[in-house]
Amino acid sequence: MKLLEGKVAIITGASRGIGKGIAESFVAHGAKVAFTYLSSEEKARALEAELSANGGEAKGFRSDASKFDEAQKLVEEVVAHFGTVDILINNAGITRDTLLMRMSEEQWDEVMEINLKSCFNLTKGVLRTMLKARSGSIINMSSVVGVKGNAGQANYAASKAGILGFTKSVAAELGSRNIRCNAIAPGFIETEMTGALDEKVVQEWREAIPLKRGGSPEDVANLAIFLASDMSAYITGQTINVDGGMLM
Repeated sequence: MKLLEGKVAIITGASRGIGKGIAESFVAHGAKVAFTYLSSEEKARALEAELSANGGEAKGFRSDASKFDEAQKLVEEVVAHFGTVDILINNAGITRDTLLMRMSEEQWDEVMEINLKSCFNLTKGVLRTMLKARSGSIINMSSVVGVKGNAGQANYAASKAGILGFTKSVAAELGSRNIRCNAIAPGFIETEMTGALDEKVVQEWREAIPLKRGGSPEDVANLAIFLASDMSAYITGQTINVDGGMLM
């Protein structure tokens, strides 16, 4: 059963990790996927080919989600290509970790612009299309760090906590138009980035999680599919942790 058959989704920052996992799962469930990338044209075309290999439909767009004008242009191009936008996944994000006493203004601003302002930019961009259709699902990628905070990540935690307030406000404003907005807060998800960490440290993290393992991009993607589909038609304004019980 394909839960997203015929729906069009925009996924920001989908060239690797969680974003790529969501893109792959969405295509497998029948969605047409527009994903953004910034640097590597070659990598984007390879992902396009991968996602389209089994009859799926995907297209990469070079766009910086943290830039308002670029975000508006992106949505226009996606609508011109696919006809509409049914789902928005605000996934673009970075870290610039350091203790607050050492954190530069640039490190603060960069994280806030890419992690938080990008959600505003893209959500504003899709509103006209979703309001006209009186339908839509917006999913914002937060983090368990946005729920509980973390030493050395004041900028990241603030940006991800901001997403939670933004999500609830958007849900309150747009619910009467049948547009839903929810947030996903992943915990320790094992991706290419965590693969570069010391295995002993990673294993200690796994042992501290009730399910005794790190999550996979697919674990997050499964929830994103549910929230994007009509199965979650009565769910909005929520933050759901995907963390193996880390924040119980």
